[in-house]
Amino acid sequence: MNEPQPIIPIDEASGNGKENPTGQSVLEVRHLRKKIGKRWIIEDVTFEVLEGEIFGFLGPNGAGKTTTIRMLVDLIKPTEGTIEICGYDIRRQPEQALARVGAIVENPEVYPYLTGWENLEQFARMLPGVDDARIQEVVEMVRLDQRIHDKVRTYSLGMRQRLGIAQALLGRPRLLILDEPTNGLDPKGIKEMRDFIRRLADQGMAVFVSSHLLSEIQLLCDRVAIISSGRVLAVGRVNELIAGRSNYVVWEAEPGNRIQELLQRSDIPIVEHPETVLDDSVMAGIAEDAVICQMDGDRIADYVELFTQEGLRVRSVYKLNPTLEQLFLELTEGESID
Repeated sequence: MNEPQPIIPIDEASGNGKENPTGQSVLEVRHLRKKIGKRWIIEDVTFEVLEGEIFGFLGPNGAGKTTTIRMLVDLIKPTEGTIEICGYDIRRQPEQALARVGAIVENPEVYPYLTGWENLEQFARMLPGVDDARIQEVVEMVRLDQRIHDKVRTYSLGMRQRLGIAQALLGRPRLLILDEPTNGLDPKGIKEMRDFIRRLADQGMAVFVSSHLLSEIQLLCDRVAIISSGRVLAVGRVNELIAGRSNYVVWEAEPGNRIQELLQRSDIPIVEHPETVLDDSVMAGIAEDAVICQMDGDRIADYVELFTQEGLRVRSVYKLNPTLEQLFLELTEGESID
C-alpha cells in the first residue's frame, strides 16, 4: 500500500473567520479504511468535526466520499480505523453514537401522500422523547409552519429538503450529516438553505456537508476535507487552504499586445491558457482581449502608473481572489467532482 498523503496542518479552531466557542470534537475519524473484495475503496481518511462548525467534504468521482458517509452512519462497516461520535465508538457503541446523529444520505425519504406533519409523526414514533411540541419546534426551525399540514406531494424540492432536515433534527442531534443539501435547488433556495445551516451551527450544532457545488462550500463551510482516491489530501480552514494559491490579475487595456509585451519584459508570468486554471464562472466575466498574469496585488498600482506613462489606456484592472475550485483542481489534478 502507498504511504498516506500528508494532511495540511491547520489550527484546530473552525475557519472562515468564525472562532469555535469550545473547540470540542463531535466527530472523530481516524485512519479509516474500507476494502471491498480485493480493492481498497478507502485507504486513509482522517479528520474531525468540531462543535458549532460547518465542515465540508469534497471529492471527485470515485474518491470514496459516499462510502465514507455510509460508514459514518453505520450503513456499512469499516475494514480498519475508528469513528467516534461524541466520544462513542460507532463499532462498539452504535446505539449511543447514532443517537447523537441526524442525517440525510442522498435524498430525504418521505411519504408524498401524507402531510408534512404526518411524516414527522411517523418518524417521531421511532425516537424516544419526541412529542408534538418537539415536532412543532423543528417545523418552525426549518420554516415550514405555513405548509406543514399540506400533502408533501404539493411541496417544492426545497420544501422537501427542509422537511428532510426537520426529520433529521427531531432527535436533537449533536451532529447533522447532509449529503448534497442544495442539490436541485434554485439560487433563492440555495441561499435559504445556506442561511439555515449557518443558524444551526451558530446554535452549537456540528454540521457535516457533502456537496459538489464548490462555490457554495466556499461560502458555507468553516473547514473542509478534500478526498481523492480514498485518501484525504487536505483538511483545514477554507480561507487558509486557498490563501496560498496563485494570485491572478486581469488587465483590460488598449492596445492589449503592448501591455502583454511590457509585462513580459518585467518577467511577469502571462497566463496563456486561463481556461485551464480559472473557474468557468470567472472566465465568463473576462473580456476576450483581456491579459491575465500572475502578480501580487500590491504591485498593481505601480504597473498602472507604468502603463499610463507608456501611453496605454487602462480600461480596468482587478485581482481574482483564489477559490476553493482552483485548490480542488490542483490537488486532484483536474478530476471532475461528484
